[in-house]
Amino acid sequence: MSSNGFTPGETLPVLDIPIDRAFIVAGAIASQDFEDVHHDPDAAINRGTPDIFISINTTNGVVGRYITDWTGPAARLRSVSLRLGMPLHPGDVLHLTGEIIAADAAGTTVKVTGSHSRGIHVTATVNLTRQEAAA
Repeated sequence: MSSNGFTPGETLPVLDIPIDRAFIVAGAIASQDFEDVHHDPDAAINRGTPDIFISINTTNGVVGRYITDWTGPAARLRSVSLRLGMPLHPGDVLHLTGEIIAADAAGTTVKVTGSHSRGIHVTATVNLTRQEAAA
C-alpha cells in the first residue's frame, strides 16, 4: 500500500450502467453538446449509425463518476485522458472496470475500461489526489 492508501494492482468495483435514450439525451443537454446524432434518431441513421449515441462529454462524465463513486468526496481529479472505441446506443449496458496502475504521495493513476456487448467503448487514464479532511 502506498502512503496515500491505494495499492498498484488493486482493482476497483465493477459498475454497470444501463444506457437508454433519456441518459444519452440528458448527457448531451447537460454538456451542451447539441450535435443532432445525440438526440435525433433520424439524423443518426442518416449519418450511418443505427441510432443516437452517447457523446464524448457524457462518457468523460461517466468515467469521472466511476472514480469519485469509488474514492468518495475527498478525491480531486487532476486529469482524465480517454480514447473512444465502439459507440454506446440505447439498450447497451456500459460495464466499467478499473485498476490502480500507480500510487504514491503525489497521487494515484487509475486505468479505466468501459465495454459493452460489441466491444470496448472507452479506455481512460485518470490521475487523482485526495484532499485531507478539515479538522
